[in-house]
Amino acid sequence: MLRLFAAIEIPEDIGIPLLARQQGIEGARWRPLEALHITLRFIGDVSETTADDLDLELERISQSPFGLELERVGSFGEGADLHAVWAGVAESEPLRRLAKACESAARRAGLASETRAYRPHVTLAYLKRSNPAEVATWIQANNLLHSPTFAVDRFGLYSSWRTAEGSRYRLEREYRLG
Repeated sequence: MLRLFAAIEIPEDIGIPLLARQQGIEGARWRPLEALHITLRFIGDVSETTADDLDLELERISQSPFGLELERVGSFGEGADLHAVWAGVAESEPLRRLAKACESAARRAGLASETRAYRPHVTLAYLKRSNPAEVATWIQANNLLHSPTFAVDRFGLYSSWRTAEGSRYRLEREYRLG
């Protein structure tokens, strides 16, 4: 079984300033530069045959390159259930179209529909028993985040596996836009 997701990699010139914000929350597991991405579609655990079918469907996606910006920060969860802090993605119709195309490709490959609403973001840290006041202070200190526009001319199919230090990702296939 392979654990997969489709995503856009965050370019180094956009990611390095994000790394500078990775402080101020005790116990946060901050994500390294190579793990920063915008998920288009979480696939989950699939057989190699299903992964091959998905790859063929993702290759069929036809869309022009587009620009994206990151803006604001936030968290998932509340109180004792806080579990991540993130950088948001500015509203983008091309991004939503690409995510929808990845969803359609997944369904054509035989996967069940995603039931969660699409909320594009870049996970900066996973939290475990973090102090809600520290998280709120971090959000206040970083909420004016606004990156320069960066070009999106490709996306990838990534595999994920868990380690003691957190999830690790490997690019399995890359798909060019345009």
